Amino acid sequence: MVKLSVIVPFYNVQQYAPDTLRSLRTNTRDDFEFILVDDCSQDETPAILARAERELPGAVLVRHEKNGGLATARNTGLDAARGAYLTFLDGDDWLAPGYLAELLAAIEELGVDFVRTDHVQTKGRARSVSRVPVGVRNEALVPREAILPADRTTSVDYAYAWAGIYHRRLLERGLLHFTDGLRTAEDRPWIWRLHREAESFAAVSLLGVFYRRGVTTSLTQIGDVRQLDFIRAFDEVLSETAADRDADTLLPKAVRTYCAIIAHHLAEIEKFEPAVAKRLRAMSAAALDRMPQPLLADVLDTMDLDRAARLRRLRRRVTSAKAAA
Repeated sequence: MVKLSVIVPFYNVQQYAPDTLRSLRTNTRDDFEFILVDDCSQDETPAILARAERELPGAVLVRHEKNGGLATARNTGLDAARGAYLTFLDGDDWLAPGYLAELLAAIEELGVDFVRTDHVQTKGRARSVSRVPVGVRNEALVPREAILPADRTTSVDYAYAWAGIYHRRLLERGLLHFTDGLRTAEDRPWIWRLHREAESFAAVSLLGVFYRRGVTTSLTQIGDVRQLDFIRAFDEVLSETAADRDADTLLPKAVRTYCAIIAHHLAEIEKFEPAVAKRLRAMSAAALDRMPQPLLADVLDTMDLDRAARLRRLRRRVTSAKAAA
């Protein structure tokens, strides 16, 4: 029986894939499988993965005929997974030796639907620890109760799918798949859905995932049109939250987070190609217009001055355009 499935998408990461695969080798166990998803890489990644399929115990290689993006690649891995528990890793990150066994032991001991872990962010030789924004550790909690408060960083803001482990019953309930085709912010609707629908979770102080920041091929570093998928992702968060039984309580958090992400992208608009920057402004303005307006006004009144001013300017353009029409 497969106890743990580790889903690892790869796309044009020939520089980093060997480190990732070496770290998997230091985490092998007879009841672990490693589902390596090649998302139609165009560099030497396929050759590296072909070698890993032969040499890495428990490796299962799946290839996409066309590039589908991270969300779709993870879904492919989920569809192939046989494990009682599941976790993720990205193809340019790596794990500490023996980490997966500790992670599995944690969720089995706690008996929860999912566990969230801290991680190490790396940039060059610099290292920093990023912690799950949950104060209580090693104790079963209700995920829905960890969404709030609206004005603080909470568990739904820590949206890294690979920073945790998930019981198979979540997969069977349809809670682990990602929105197909999302090129960025794919973790956002996913983490919100998990916290609204799962019954139990816990945070643990394990440090074993090393997240490589500043990778030039990472979509977060590229200012092209794919970055604008965050609009689609947060529209999904908003629509699903609006239909929730606790919508009145949860929507302020969803709107506030959406506004913060829009403000963040507007602040970095110079990194986008001119045509994409124009689309970013237009799509962000339309997104603000779709939000519940009284709630949006309340959120802007409580945000910091710089971000609120940026969003109000964009909102005024929508109002002016409507008046002119």
